[in-house]
Amino acid sequence: MSTSQSARFESLSGTLDVLSDEGFRLFFPLAALHAALWPFLWAVIYGFNLPLATEIPPGLWHVHELIIGSFGAALIGFITTAVPEWTDTPRLRGRALFVFAGLWGFPRIAGLVGLESLGPIAAVCDLAWLALLVAYLVQISLGKQSTRLIGFVFWIASLFLAEAVTRYAFLDIANRMELAQRASHLAGFIFLGILGIALARITVPVTNLVLDRTQETSPFRPHPGRMNLAPGLVAVLIGAEVLGLSQQTTGYLFIAAGAAFMDRVAEAFIGKEIVRAEILALAGSSAFAGIGLILIGATHLGAPIPELAGLHVALMGGLGLGVLTVFAIAGLRHTGQALGLVRQTRAAMLFLLAAMVVRVLPEIWPTDLLSSPPYALVSLLWAAAFLLWVKVYWPFIRDRSTFQHDGC
Repeated sequence: MSTSQSARFESLSGTLDVLSDEGFRLFFPLAALHAALWPFLWAVIYGFNLPLATEIPPGLWHVHELIIGSFGAALIGFITTAVPEWTDTPRLRGRALFVFAGLWGFPRIAGLVGLESLGPIAAVCDLAWLALLVAYLVQISLGKQSTRLIGFVFWIASLFLAEAVTRYAFLDIANRMELAQRASHLAGFIFLGILGIALARITVPVTNLVLDRTQETSPFRPHPGRMNLAPGLVAVLIGAEVLGLSQQTTGYLFIAAGAAFMDRVAEAFIGKEIVRAEILALAGSSAFAGIGLILIGATHLGAPIPELAGLHVALMGGLGLGVLTVFAIAGLRHTGQALGLVRQTRAAMLFLLAAMVVRVLPEIWPTDLLSSPPYALVSLLWAAAFLLWVKVYWPFIRDRSTFQHDGC
């Protein structure tokens, strides 16, 4: 091995060592890159097809890969970073994180090109990392004799079941198309439930830090009724969907869950500090999740709005902005940086919201200028949002000197 090759190997080895020190360092960049590149390949390069897909519709691959792929990696990074901090337990690092990365990464190979022959192995891998996350949370809960993580156990176990049903449907998609679509959409709603309990945990310390940088006081006290109302109502509507209740019944439940997310927006009214990007982003995540659910409810009640429009508002605007906000805030706090989003990070959030608006506006309010969604532009704006985050945060994510574990 030459000197230059040896130097490159040592540099790569050092980078991997840093990335495997804490979950967010490895999985947030993986999630961002997957979220940026996969939709672009699907919409722009592949022309809404997948090179090797023969039976499973590319649209189902699209939903599955964004939810289980992009948002799934974000979930792994969030849980393996936040839970040790919340419970004062040793964090997963090194080999354990690479096991999660391998189990998550192999199915993404199949999803990248629609390689259906790898479906059974990919299914086992996706179900395995979800099961390991549940086991990890249960182990800590039992060890600490605490119920603080029960909400996450419930929602991730629910995601496991939704993924199991989706993969089962994929095995005979010709006869189980409707089941695959319903299970994939339920997985998206489950992620909104996870978003609800995550925002309840994140908003309080971030708001208090904005109000008092010294952290000597905690002036912000959320209303207890808001903590679990939104995810609770999402659970109710998921139950109604699973039981096959009427469109009218589920319509009202979607509106109720959306209203609960909108109620969370009230927590942003903290005085002049409401203009801080961190506060607006957290509130915006709740707002778009709520608006999307309300639009879906209106569709169920007969409004002439495609259900996909509401679904994209909730998942692209609500969940997407929530994920990007977690990336931005945790990326600062867990690398010892001061709280405060730079201009490029704020621009990334605006790109993401622009992608959502351009995607859904022609379906809600079609015009001669924009009669259908310009999918190439949507994918470019969406990709720009996550790639810009990577550009800003990668230098100190991979920097060993940023090992600061005081957290968020």
